[in-house]
Amino acid sequence: MKIPSKYIENAVNQISSLPGIGKRTALRLVLQLMSRSREEIEDFSNAFTLMKDNVKKCNTCGNVSDVHVCTICSNTSRDKSIICVVEDIRDILAIEATESYKGIYHVLGGIISPMDGIGPNDLNISSLVDRAQQESVKEIIFALSATMEGDTTNFFLYRKLRSLNISISSLSRGVSVGAELQYADEITLSRSLLNRQPFEV
Repeated sequence: MKIPSKYIENAVNQISSLPGIGKRTALRLVLQLMSRSREEIEDFSNAFTLMKDNVKKCNTCGNVSDVHVCTICSNTSRDKSIICVVEDIRDILAIEATESYKGIYHVLGGIISPMDGIGPNDLNISSLVDRAQQESVKEIIFALSATMEGDTTNFFLYRKLRSLNISISSLSRGVSVGAELQYADEITLSRSLLNRQPFEV
């Protein structure tokens, strides 16, 4: 696909660097952006600059936030005795959409995956253990994807936490084995949370 403008080509290359967007889709998006006013384009680009400059990770759970403690951790109506462990913020959004979970979260920042070069030291595991030891935590829910990597991570976490006097549970298998948590429908995810099981090895 020969593009007659180096500026359009550069814009297409930038857009197509995003996951799931090919060159043709990127070109269509770039041409649509070209039809917008300069002010609209500046607003568009500034939104990403402001996001990069201002979005932080919550000091407590690792969720995204505009301040140092996210709105979930700072919400006094949330049950601080229950921590739901998730892979990333997309899983928090999926669980929150069910409106059935009232505890707090811990974002690991990924799952153990030797094939991808991701080991336990690359994840926020030590901070989870610290939270479980220092806070009045009664239950930790493993809400990781039902994949081999998710189960490996669950087992590793269980070994780290089993000596503590807390309940350890996992989502019921209403979430299909091999499925990514973020793609589960809200009803299935809600029922998986409500019918969570004691974690067993």
